[in-house]
Amino acid sequence: MNSFMDWFWLMVWWFAFVMYLVVLFQIVADLFRDRQLSGWAKALWMIALIVIPFLSGMVYLIARGRGMGQRQAEQMSQARAETDAYIRTVASSTPATSPTAQVSEAKALLDSGAIDEREFAALKAKALA
Repeated sequence: MNSFMDWFWLMVWWFAFVMYLVVLFQIVADLFRDRQLSGWAKALWMIALIVIPFLSGMVYLIARGRGMGQRQAEQMSQARAETDAYIRTVASSTPATSPTAQVSEAKALLDSGAIDEREFAALKAKALA
């Protein structure tokens, strides 16, 4: 690096290279995400991306770019729905009851014989703490 311009162009080329890698990984991820594309077509796209990467990447973005966005949006909405469902199941399984309700549940367990006095005392102390 002899001058500022050398450094500047090096940064520009590094930025372009990193952006190219991001686009390439998005294309590969989209290839494997697409369930309508046959395995042979996926293999041909992968070979094209290896042999002539820049040209085949541009062709892929032009030919299948709209579908890429739709598939990614579908995947994100599916992931959001699964996360929401998981949160609902976890939230409903944790008791959000008052300490008195917890003590009365522990007393019912003690009366039924499911727990002994020591376990009842521990549950009562935990509920009141």
